[in-house]
Amino acid sequence: LLDNYDDLTQGMDDQRKSSINSLVTSLLDKWARDNGVFFKRVSSERFIAIFNEHILQQLEKGKFSILDEIRETTAKQNVPLTLSIGVGSAVSSLPELGSLAQSSLDLALGRGGDQVAIKQSNGKVKFYGGKTNPMEKRTRVRARVISHALKDIVLDSDKVIVMGHKNPDMDAIGSAIGILKVAQMNEREGYIVINTQQLDSSVLRLMEEIKNKEDLYARFITPDEAFEMITDETLLVVVDTHKPSMVIEERLLNRIDKVVVIDHHRRGEEFIKNSLLVYMEPYASSTAELVTELLEYQPKRSKIDMLESTALLAGIIVDTKSFTLRTGSRTFDAASYLRAHGADTVLVQKFLKEDVDTYIKRSKLIEEVIFYKKGIAIASAKTDQIHNQVLIAQAADTLLTMDGVVASFVMAKRSDDTVGISARSLGDINVQVIMEMLNGGGHLTNAATQQACSIEEAESRLKAAIDEYLEGGQRE
Repeated sequence: LLDNYDDLTQGMDDQRKSSINSLVTSLLDKWARDNGVFFKRVSSERFIAIFNEHILQQLEKGKFSILDEIRETTAKQNVPLTLSIGVGSAVSSLPELGSLAQSSLDLALGRGGDQVAIKQSNGKVKFYGGKTNPMEKRTRVRARVISHALKDIVLDSDKVIVMGHKNPDMDAIGSAIGILKVAQMNEREGYIVINTQQLDSSVLRLMEEIKNKEDLYARFITPDEAFEMITDETLLVVVDTHKPSMVIEERLLNRIDKVVVIDHHRRGEEFIKNSLLVYMEPYASSTAELVTELLEYQPKRSKIDMLESTALLAGIIVDTKSFTLRTGSRTFDAASYLRAHGADTVLVQKFLKEDVDTYIKRSKLIEEVIFYKKGIAIASAKTDQIHNQVLIAQAADTLLTMDGVVASFVMAKRSDDTVGISARSLGDINVQVIMEMLNGGGHLTNAATQQACSIEEAESRLKAAIDEYLEGGQRE
């Protein structure tokens, strides 16, 4: 599938569109002939290819170089087209093979495109590519369609329960408050599941502010309270994650039949099954940005107030590092909408303040930095020091601002006796791929994982993963 083909060719004159089509088709035809692949174009953006296991092995050895060829050649024409490929293998049944290929393609697209996903019947998946940031979609059609679909699902429910990931950050809490507002705009009861023992300092400051608004504060409930109010008509909306193991209370997923997933992370193999509606856009800066767009198309029975707008804006600001990373024109549109509805930027800064102790701890962590390969900085805390995940992530962010650093990795012991690793990059290195090798995940420029081992062992595993990535190795 050609990613974003319709968006990129929209408004092109026929001659230019024909020229681009001819260029792409000739590249793909040559690739197919050279590798002994049966190849057929079935629509303007979709192709089908048939080959055997031996040819697949040869293509894997070459790391599916056609991805780079299409990207680099079209970029020279100022039309940055990329290719996503879904492959089904290791079964003899043709219908099952087709189903695996479609499932693989959905997975590749859900992770941002420009990559190959190969799926076998035993559930194993291999990935190649994924070197570019997903392109921002130019139209809001999908946001409007999803918003209307969400409205219909909410209206068919008696109440809405919203849940983010464990150790929720500003994006998870802000987007949860936004979905709570969607429920209220459609005259339905809404609640947010939260574990007060798992909140970082910035979210705690937000909660202190929310306590002054009794009607909003009353909407925050514990997982046990959520269990008591569930009915057959209850809707669960999961925000800022799509992995069952990452949600605050996984039992709620098993108990509630009607589930909606809204997330901006690249799709992983672990995914919430049987969802009524899935809105995943890896191009978006944050889940708060996606939820803000959904709010714009909801009934205006209940207006979004200052604190709700501020919470959503804080989510965008945190995930974009103050509009410097993964920021598109629609990110600013969402921020503008929130500002027009009273979002207070000074209050956001108050939420995001840090204490002197945290600053000193972060500085000491950065002192341990070494340069493993050119531009790749690794900082490992001393073995007797315990740090929280937020501080580890902040240290990785700070390292990335240093001259000559293109990717930063920071690791330290956490209170749960695991080693937390946070990874950041400017986009040249896909840290999501490296973290996935260590059973983690995230974004191309922002990812993390936890390892149940010593710091020395975690550092050794990280270096091996970096080496494999730089050598162009596969990921499973």
